[in-house]
Amino acid sequence: MRAFFDIDTQIDFLYPSGALYGKGAEKTLIGPVVALNRYAGANGIPLISTMCSHGEDAEEFKVWPPHCVAGTWGQRKPTSLLLDRQIVVPNRPVELDLGGAKQIILEKNDLDLFTNPNAVDILDVLDIDECVVYGAFTEYCVKCAVMGLMKWGRNVKLVLDATAALDEAAGLDVLKAFLAEGGRCVTSVEVTV
Repeated sequence: MRAFFDIDTQIDFLYPSGALYGKGAEKTLIGPVVALNRYAGANGIPLISTMCSHGEDAEEFKVWPPHCVAGTWGQRKPTSLLLDRQIVVPNRPVELDLGGAKQIILEKNDLDLFTNPNAVDILDVLDIDECVVYGAFTEYCVKCAVMGLMKWGRNVKLVLDATAALDEAAGLDVLKAFLAEGGRCVTSVEVTV
């Protein structure tokens, strides 16, 4: 089964008032991500949306300024990126009950979505073998997602017009490594036809 992966499209990353704003992200990412998320919802494609959810003393804050602190405005996803019938999967082992959810919000306290102990179970329960990935930011959380999904044996497509890098050169390095590992780059149009 095919699934869409909306990686870390949160207020702290997408808007100028956010704690770790990626310059121009609100202009380049929100429109394409809204379209892809809505397409998934309208076509019965599982949507897995990762979301940083840090405590106030998160390990990441030794490297990055505090961001996406659980329960804050900046930790939220913009309303336009949310589908009805959501389920939040916390960053601790839980009994998975995805019953009818259109959007699975996978919380994490690290760059890598696979640090959530439920991530692999979600892939297996939904029998996901094709992953369409997009979001913020290419050289960080998106890199972890695409490389991790390939490591777990999934076919991975990265949607270039719905993904942004903080540093273009670093983003291109990630794309080269991704392609060398067997990933494929696509556009929004290619995955919505």
